[in-house]
Amino acid sequence: MTYQRSLVWFRRDLRDFDHAALYHALKHSQQVYAVFVFDRAILDLLPDPADRRVEFIWESVNALKSALQASGSDLMVLHDKAASAIPLLAERLQVEAVYCNHDYEPSAIARDRVVESALQANGIAMHSFKDQVIFERDEVLTQLGKPYTVFTPYKNACLKKLNDFYLNPYPVERYRAHLAVCAASAMPSLESLGFVRTNLAQLKLPTGMAGGQQLFEDFLERIAYYKEARDFPAVKGPSYLSVHLRFGTVSIRHLARSAWQLGGKGAEGWLNELIWRDFYFQILHHRPAVATGRAFKPEFDALAFPNDAGLFRAWCEGRTGYPLVDAAMRQLNQTGWMHNRLRMVAASFLVKDLLIDWRWGEQYFADKLIDFDFSANNGGWQWAASTGCDAQPWFRIFNPITQSEKFDAQGKFIRKYVPELAACNDKEIHAPWLIPPLRLQALNLRLDQDYPAPVVDHATQRAQVLSLYKASTSAAQAGAQAEHMGEDQPD
Repeated sequence: MTYQRSLVWFRRDLRDFDHAALYHALKHSQQVYAVFVFDRAILDLLPDPADRRVEFIWESVNALKSALQASGSDLMVLHDKAASAIPLLAERLQVEAVYCNHDYEPSAIARDRVVESALQANGIAMHSFKDQVIFERDEVLTQLGKPYTVFTPYKNACLKKLNDFYLNPYPVERYRAHLAVCAASAMPSLESLGFVRTNLAQLKLPTGMAGGQQLFEDFLERIAYYKEARDFPAVKGPSYLSVHLRFGTVSIRHLARSAWQLGGKGAEGWLNELIWRDFYFQILHHRPAVATGRAFKPEFDALAFPNDAGLFRAWCEGRTGYPLVDAAMRQLNQTGWMHNRLRMVAASFLVKDLLIDWRWGEQYFADKLIDFDFSANNGGWQWAASTGCDAQPWFRIFNPITQSEKFDAQGKFIRKYVPELAACNDKEIHAPWLIPPLRLQALNLRLDQDYPAPVVDHATQRAQVLSLYKASTSAAQAGAQAEHMGEDQPD
């Protein structure tokens, strides 16, 4: 099928290279227009006008707009509800087809169905493509045709299937001349969208396609050490590309192909993390109930968490009295990002030390993380809470002190975000409540004034949470047994 005019709807794929929808539109159309919508159905619900994600998107959309203008075309940028704006724009431009890339979240799928229905009513086709993952939906299944719920077999199946077909780039340049020639249009200001500047510029997080390329080139110089360095928050170990993956300023195919071809322990370890990302996407596809607050494991769907609001506030504000946890939460609040090891530590602490429902933490991360992606965030929280697929067993509980001693042994990360403990030595800084009174005086450190005493006792809370999970497991087993016995009764 060849069209005279088509429209590419950019969403979480803010680049003009190796782009599935853009490639197919250019290949099969004489003229291709481009649009991005700052969707009011999403933005109007955001609680804070100082939202780093919106600013990152704005900067990246602006960069994409400039790139398309350099090709003699433009990116139309709208501030509206996408579900109605896209069909109206398609009709106004008199296009015959709208091209986009798949989105996997239930709300986005519902939106796309509304758009497709409205387009079809006007005789306009809609084409959608895989672009933000290596493998999607039903591309990697067990021998019985079932979705994987354990990561390692899924990873092994992915690696066995991986080849050039899944990693080759889409040659957009070959058909770039089919971009519609149009006059440059104005870019709405961040303020006109209802948002304000944040500290994004001070965070050394470059935006847009150029920013993603810059970070990836930097990471390639140290990828060989990724496996050893990735767990230590004071070390430059991660790729820092998560937000670029989230908004598609980089190509997942390019990243995965680079790691696959490079090989070695570091590159293989990073490819493993990219496959984890795919794994959570396919879990969301096969178990969309997780997007409604349901636990993947039904027996843990209604754990009787005490949910102390005061303890939750202490966790949110980084004043639990456990330095590594507090440093992690302060990093999140100050930068919109948190080191992956610390995401596990902070999540485990909230659920299994403070006995607070994992959904509370999931939502807090959703509000604060600049790289927030529903599938990964939900998967990570359910892993930490032992309610998800292939999760941490409920009887294994992170000790926040030993985690601190192991992954921030010299306290460098803690000192950066909890400066009130900077004078403590490398042993004291992990558990300042154990410092003798005379030493506290010498440090001029007053517990509960300069820095809080622990809000809970880890050993006490550990016993309570084990009891909580055990009771839930026993109840679920009893319910299953009763149901089974009922089925065996004669009529």
